[in-house]
Amino acid sequence: MRTVEEHLRAVLSQLTPLPSLQMALLESAGTVLAEPVTAPVSLPPFDNSAMDGYAVCASDLAVLPVTLPVVGDVAAGDGGVIGIRPGLAARIMTGAPMPGGADTVIPVEWTDGGAVSVTIRQGAAAGNYVRRAGEDVRAGDVVLPAGTRLGAPQLGMAAAVGRAHLMVRPRPRVVVLSTGDELRDPGTKLAYGQIWDSNSFMLTTAVNEAGGKGFRQAFVGDDASAVREVLDDLLARADVIITTGGVSMGVYDVVKEVLSGGGDVEFQKVAMRPGKPQGFGLLDGRCPIFTLPGNPVSAYVSFQVFVRPALRHLQGLPAEGLPVVTATCTEPLTSPDGIEQYLRATLTFADGVYSVRPASAQGSHQMGALADANGLIVLPREVTEAPAGSRVRVLKLPS
Repeated sequence: MRTVEEHLRAVLSQLTPLPSLQMALLESAGTVLAEPVTAPVSLPPFDNSAMDGYAVCASDLAVLPVTLPVVGDVAAGDGGVIGIRPGLAARIMTGAPMPGGADTVIPVEWTDGGAVSVTIRQGAAAGNYVRRAGEDVRAGDVVLPAGTRLGAPQLGMAAAVGRAHLMVRPRPRVVVLSTGDELRDPGTKLAYGQIWDSNSFMLTTAVNEAGGKGFRQAFVGDDASAVREVLDDLLARADVIITTGGVSMGVYDVVKEVLSGGGDVEFQKVAMRPGKPQGFGLLDGRCPIFTLPGNPVSAYVSFQVFVRPALRHLQGLPAEGLPVVTATCTEPLTSPDGIEQYLRATLTFADGVYSVRPASAQGSHQMGALADANGLIVLPREVTEAPAGSRVRVLKLPS
């Protein structure tokens, strides 16, 4: 059997990051920058007021209260040139450019709010409530390095430096397909021996959580020609395909039947629990396809261990999995020799320390424990026992 590390290396060795393309700003959400973004101008580009109030000279505030004539108003976006000298004030709005000669802003709350003249009751030093040009970003600064995943703050930064389009690596389009004659759509009635398809909904959501763009394909029964037809159709619209079910040793393991023998997909046993039966290859020599086990927990763990790093690699990011913490286990654990085991668990953090409690149900078909879990305890191949109080690695599941 392959180790987990060997199988992941074999997967990544066949993947090439997606080509970059230019996208409009809002369409770039969730993508990864393929180029650095620099500021063409400083931010703020001019000295401006951080408050609604009065622009004054700090030298006029030595003795309070003081009353000063108001010589004009300065609004945000005002392109007119206004200046003051000592002994005068200008009413100013938040974001408005500072008048020449003024060096401080007095909030309106510290005054009587006058429009013709203003009485100032509380003083301040020069620079009070003044946003200086370039105090956030200097012209020429790299504000977003290549490899940045673009969320709301990052897109706001790109817009703030005037970018309408960005060169990015797009979110991989990932189509998820469940197979099996026993499957039915949620919301329909079940006959004896049938189950509702949960894997495709779970894994499509997992794709989106991992930064991909997930699409659920309607499930297909255990019919080789139907599975082949769907896979051929998906090639035109998927960057990655994920199947679940039909990859073990059964008579009706249709995915394995369809994809074996062509040289595109290699099926392996991986020394892990859950998730031993794995398949991966390039469908038609170009589209990565992951054939994951059909048991829900096996499929989910396999996704986090193998597919998540692959999706990051396709976007030019380090091929990392879930974040890892070290925690104190509250109960004793056992594991088969030579098998890397992933145990559903509840992870807690208190007083600066992580602790973890394994779920009581660990069957690969038991979704209840997975839905309640927020972590996966990882027991390495060489560990067969871990007494209560042991320090263990835990993968933090998406929240």
